[in-house]
Amino acid sequence: MNKKPTVAIIDDSLLVRNILSDALTKKDEVQVIATGKTGMDCIDLAGKLKPDFIVLDIEMPIMDGLTALAEIKKLKLPSHVIMLSVLTQHGADATFKALELGAVDFIPKPSSGNQFSPEDIAAVLSAKIKGFSDSKQPSIEVLLRPERTERQLNKSFQKPIKVDAIGIGTSTGGPKALQTVFAGIPEDFAKPIFVVQHMPAGFTKAFADRLNSLSKIQVKEAEQGDLVQSGTAYIAPGDYQMTVITKGKDHFIELHHTGQVNGHRPSIEVLFDSLVEAYGGDHLLSMIMTGMGKDGSQAITNIHAKGGITLAQNEATSVVYGMNRVAVELGGIDFVLPVDELVPKMIELLKSRGN
Repeated sequence: MNKKPTVAIIDDSLLVRNILSDALTKKDEVQVIATGKTGMDCIDLAGKLKPDFIVLDIEMPIMDGLTALAEIKKLKLPSHVIMLSVLTQHGADATFKALELGAVDFIPKPSSGNQFSPEDIAAVLSAKIKGFSDSKQPSIEVLLRPERTERQLNKSFQKPIKVDAIGIGTSTGGPKALQTVFAGIPEDFAKPIFVVQHMPAGFTKAFADRLNSLSKIQVKEAEQGDLVQSGTAYIAPGDYQMTVITKGKDHFIELHHTGQVNGHRPSIEVLFDSLVEAYGGDHLLSMIMTGMGKDGSQAITNIHAKGGITLAQNEATSVVYGMNRVAVELGGIDFVLPVDELVPKMIELLKSRGN
């Protein structure tokens, strides 16, 4: 029987430490082995106890979370860090900085001002920890099988069918991976791009703004009724399903507060299926990237079957090789590539299709 992942909680608020510790202990899926209230405590506990995971606040006295995170990475301590993030512009900016520094994920911080109950947050946190831990336990089959970076092309590659839209789906590890993707897209890129990044409401606007500042094309959080423009990327807003509909020759964004799919709202599956309806599967290029679970894997396999081009981020550059692994195993992927090779391959394939 696998041992429970061990967790240390670092926050200057005793209330927050107690809330999270109690809620996680009730879940009984992880073992809370320590708590602390400053960045110095964090470094000390990481060195002495080496917990599997550290849940780390950003704003703390003496030493803040970003400084502590940078020090943990510098000392090469083995703990995976999940940030506690407040739903403000400043909090979002600091969170994305933490992800760049090497945090693997983030969760909303318990507070009277957000809509997440302690039980909700504990459930999300324990699911993230369990999913991340499970993804790091390779099966014997994976250990024995060399990763194939290029797979058999589907026959549609011989057809000069124009690609009309790009779909991208990602989850855990996605914010940093998407920064790499969007930094590499050229200024003259003339296709619309639709992105689902699993992220809570309140963070997707700040994330879209961050990608926009790094990208040569426009990146925005999608809004209800947006007329789809070439050379613009649309990030699905947190807590909404995003679809694309056709009216005459134009395409529009529709947002729905309908149920979760594969445990997610927004769901990659919902977006990709709607892109097939709006553009036709053989007119799509779709990517599935780092993230736990299976959201989007069946939909991208469907796009592949209909003659679309499909790419997946490889295991070595994924924080969690989950959704992309499932898509590869389903046979739905043409190319499995490191994150920094996805855009060059996309450009090459678009040119080969006469775009």
